[in-house]
Amino acid sequence: MAVRAEPRAADAARAALDAAVAHLRSLQDPQGWWKGELQTNVTMDAEDLLLRQFLGVRTPELTDRSARWIRSQQRADGTWANFYGGPPDLSTTVEAYIALRLAGDPIDASHMARARSYILDSGGVEHTRVFTKLWLALFGLWDWDALPALPPEVILLPPWVPLNIYDFACWARQTVVALTVVGAHRPNRGFPVAIDEIFTGRPAPEPPASPWLRRLDRILHAYERRPLRRLRRASLRRAGEWIVRRQEADGSWGGIQPPWVYSMIALDLLGYPLDHPVMAAAFDGLERFTIHEDGMRRLEACQSPVWDTALAVIALSDAGVAPDDPALVAAGRWLVGEEVRVRGDWAVRRPHLEPGGWAFEFANDNYPDIDDTAEVVLALERVDVDAAAAIERGVRWTVGMQSGDGGWGAFDADNTRTIVRDLPFCDFGEVIDPPSADVTAHVVEMLAARGLAAEEPARRGVAWLLDAQERDGSWFGRWGANHVYGTGAAVPALVRAGLDPAHPAIRRAVAWLEEHQNPDGGWGEDLRSYKDPAWIGRGASTASQTAWALLALLDAGEGSDAVERGVGFLAATQTPEGTWDEPYFTGTGFPGDFYINYHLYRLVFPVMALGRYLRRTA
Repeated sequence: MAVRAEPRAADAARAALDAAVAHLRSLQDPQGWWKGELQTNVTMDAEDLLLRQFLGVRTPELTDRSARWIRSQQRADGTWANFYGGPPDLSTTVEAYIALRLAGDPIDASHMARARSYILDSGGVEHTRVFTKLWLALFGLWDWDALPALPPEVILLPPWVPLNIYDFACWARQTVVALTVVGAHRPNRGFPVAIDEIFTGRPAPEPPASPWLRRLDRILHAYERRPLRRLRRASLRRAGEWIVRRQEADGSWGGIQPPWVYSMIALDLLGYPLDHPVMAAAFDGLERFTIHEDGMRRLEACQSPVWDTALAVIALSDAGVAPDDPALVAAGRWLVGEEVRVRGDWAVRRPHLEPGGWAFEFANDNYPDIDDTAEVVLALERVDVDAAAAIERGVRWTVGMQSGDGGWGAFDADNTRTIVRDLPFCDFGEVIDPPSADVTAHVVEMLAARGLAAEEPARRGVAWLLDAQERDGSWFGRWGANHVYGTGAAVPALVRAGLDPAHPAIRRAVAWLEEHQNPDGGWGEDLRSYKDPAWIGRGASTASQTAWALLALLDAGEGSDAVERGVGFLAATQTPEGTWDEPYFTGTGFPGDFYINYHLYRLVFPVMALGRYLRRTA
C-alpha cells in the first residue's frame, strides 16, 4: 500500500537516507563485516582490574588507563549507573569505588567522598548484589559462608534432574560452572588497601529465595563443610574439563564477560599456570575486546559482528542497494563463512538436530543463536552469493529449535524451568532463556521470507505472538528496549506472515505506537520500563527506537501523520556525518539489570526505516 508524502518531506528523507548509506558503507571492514561498539557500564572495567589483581598481573599503566575511564563515567552526585541517564546503582558504584581505591585514589578525594556518601546512605556493601560480594570474597573482604552455596557436584547431575546446569541459560550456565569451582576453593588472596569505610556494620539482607530453596542452601552449606572427597575431586575434574572444552577460538567463553572472567579464575584455582595455552588465549582475547582511546581503556562486554553485518545488509538492501553490489557481496560471503557447523550445548535438548545457524560473535561456535540465524538468513536472501545450502541448514536448525509452546528463545529450546530464577545467588540478571516476542517475531519474518508462512512452525509462531501481545496492544522486548522494540519486531513479522493489517492485533499495536509518540515526532522508551510500568513507552526520543516504531507502522500500511512526524524527526536530528547521536542505551542484556548501547543501532535501523518509507511513497 503506497502512501503519499509532501515533496519536501520526501526530499528530506532521501537526503538523510543518502547520507546515512554513505556513512554506513564507510564503516565496513575490508573483509566484509561491520561491527559497532557495544557500550555497557563500568563494572566491566572494575572487574577487569579485580581479575588482574587476583591473578597477579595488574600493572600500573593498565590500572591508570582503566581508572581514568571509570572516573570519566562518574556522575556529579558521585554515583555510577547501569545505563546513560539511569538511576544510581549501588553495586556498580561499590565496584567502581573499590577499583579506584585499588588504583590509589585517596578516600578523602572529593569524588570518592561523594561516592562513599551514596554507598553508605544506600546500605553500604552489605546491600550489594551477590556477585559483588563474591568479588569481595576473593580477597577476604566478604565471608564465603555468607554467600549462597554452589557446590561443583552440580556438574554431575543429568539433564533431566531439576537444577542441573542445562536448566540455566547458556550465559548463566557457563558462569555457574566456573563459580562452583571458585566456591569450592574459597580463595582469599588479600587486598592491598582497606575498604572498611564503605561498610555500615549492619546485617546484610538475605538474597531473595523461596523457603524450600533457603533450606536447600543450608543443606548445601553443611555439605560444603565436609564434602565427600572422591566426589568433590571428580566434580572439580569434570568442571575443569567442561570449562576448557567450551573456550572459543578467540579465547573467550561464550564471547561475553561474566563466564570469561570467572572461567579464568576457576582455571587458575585448578592449577592452570598463566602461560598455559588456555589462559594465554583468554588474555589475548580480552585485549581484542579492549578499546584504547584518549589515554583511557575500556572493555566491551561482548561484540556483535555477525548481528551487525546482517542488520547492515538488510538496511542497505532496504535503501535500494543492489544484491550484486560489491559491499553486499563481500558481506554475504563473510556471513556464509561464519556458519556454525558443530554441535553446542543446544544439542542436549535437541540431540538429533543437524547443526546450522549463526552466532553473535567472531568466534562463538559453541553457542549459535536463533535471533542471529533468522537475521542472517533474511540478509543472505537479499545478496547475490552462493548461500543456498547454508540457508537451508540455518532454517532447519531454527525450526528444530522451536520450543514446545510455539515460540523461540535465543540460544536453547524449552529453557523454561523458572525455579532456577529463585536460587539465592540469582539476584542479578535473567538466568533462563524462554521464548520471547522479538526472537519469535524475527523467526516468523524469516520463515515468511522463505515462503514458509503457511507451514506449521510459522503458524505456531504467529499464534504464540498473538497470545503474547500485551493488553495495551504492545509486545514486551526481551533483547531491546522495550515495548517499542517488541512491537517494532512483532508487527512486521505478523503482517509478512499473512496477518491482515486490519486485524485487531495490528490495529491495537498501531494505536499503542501512535499514543506513545513524543511531541518531537520520535519515539523513546527508558530502560526503567523493565521494572517500573510507568516508563513503558516513555523516554527521550532516539533514532533507533523511532526507526523501530516506523518499521511497524509502515508494515501495518500506515500513511498517518505519525509516520510523517517520525520520518521528520530522523531527518531533522541527523548529524553532518550521516549518523545520529544516541547516548541512550537501547539494547538489553538482562531485563532490569544489564543494558547495552549498540553503537550501530543508531544507523542501521534508521536506514531501514527511511528506505522502506521512501519505497512506499514512490
